[in-house]
Amino acid sequence: MQDPAGGAAQITAQTVPAVSAAVALTPAVRRSEPYMRLHWTDSQTGAVGYLVVHTLRGGLATGGTRMRAGCTVSEVEDLARGMANKTATFDLPIGGAKGGIDFDPKDPRAVEVLERFCEAMRPWIDAHWVTAEDLGVPQHLIDEVFERLGLGQSYHAAIRRAPDPAATLERVRRGLNAAVEGGFMLGDVIGGYGVAHACLAAAVWWGQVPAETTVAIQGVGTMGGAAAYYLYEAGMKVTTVADAAGTLHCADGLDIPALLALRNAYGEIDRSRLPAGVEQQPRTTILAADVDILVPAAISYAITPDNSFDVRARIVIEAANAATTPEAETMLAARGVPVLPDFVANAGAVAWAWWLLLGQVDDTPENSFDRLRTIMHSKVALLLAAWAEQNVTPRETGHRWADDPPPLTEPVVVP
Repeated sequence: MQDPAGGAAQITAQTVPAVSAAVALTPAVRRSEPYMRLHWTDSQTGAVGYLVVHTLRGGLATGGTRMRAGCTVSEVEDLARGMANKTATFDLPIGGAKGGIDFDPKDPRAVEVLERFCEAMRPWIDAHWVTAEDLGVPQHLIDEVFERLGLGQSYHAAIRRAPDPAATLERVRRGLNAAVEGGFMLGDVIGGYGVAHACLAAAVWWGQVPAETTVAIQGVGTMGGAAAYYLYEAGMKVTTVADAAGTLHCADGLDIPALLALRNAYGEIDRSRLPAGVEQQPRTTILAADVDILVPAAISYAITPDNSFDVRARIVIEAANAATTPEAETMLAARGVPVLPDFVANAGAVAWAWWLLLGQVDDTPENSFDRLRTIMHSKVALLLAAWAEQNVTPRETGHRWADDPPPLTEPVVVP
């Protein structure tokens, strides 16, 4: 078929077969086929884009849109599967999907490519796919594109179901733009806040106070930067962070607010203005940081069989989607290092977005923080208890939750 922007689109749809559970100490690898794959080629740049809908519940699926050079359909499939796990694990009444574009987000044509991709996906965006920010695509940018397309905001497919779409859109915008401490907006930091409390919950479960807990974070963009900020505020010692330019380290703990103030639009820290006492290291040293908690918050597949033995942390907490390959996770588990999966640790952003859409939270940040903190601590404690007491990896426990979502017999109704 031909898409409205002049590119070629190809759709395949299949039912999802049943999947068996993995054995203890082996991270589960789901091989089920997605509900739908859609391929798109931009007629002007040759960029290739993908939409993968893994599951559809109540006629809706949710998942962000990423842009990076080298993005593949298999990557987007993995991410869509992860979104399906997130929505089921957090009892959200929607399915999981993901969008991806193989294009450099720093290219001056990137915004135009994103707009043509969204126009091409418009039938799904209009009725079924609720998207948001992801790697290379900040929320404000995708909202600007939706505005130009006459769709209001990237949650459009859900908002249009409301009895009063204008009022729901206003509630969403107020929530996303609510000011929080540090000069941030709630919609930008809520996901990282959830990651931070996944880390804090792990320390609590060990019986270790925050001040005695060390953390390394790979990536200081929207997710990693917010996680670093809230860990710093909680008193944890963030000794090591990394961005595309390399790794920064201070054994006594980094001044995270000062470093975040030096970021550019791509989440990279200006090396010419580093605070005194910050040591610069090669980018790859982040995974070998001698810390209690390692938080990969940048790219997918950051931890592989080739570098998994470099990991010295007590636990890996995935802030990036699909940060650890299944083989690497098996190797870490064999060494006694659990991986807290992305579909729990970084699910705060999608869970909060749907709480906001459904009117369960508002633009008061404390209400959102309290709810996410309580739920995240509960889930992490259960995952680590199963790991310690039953030799079941956190991912497998999470998959068991996701495999048994509550029944949904009626379409989603947004107030």
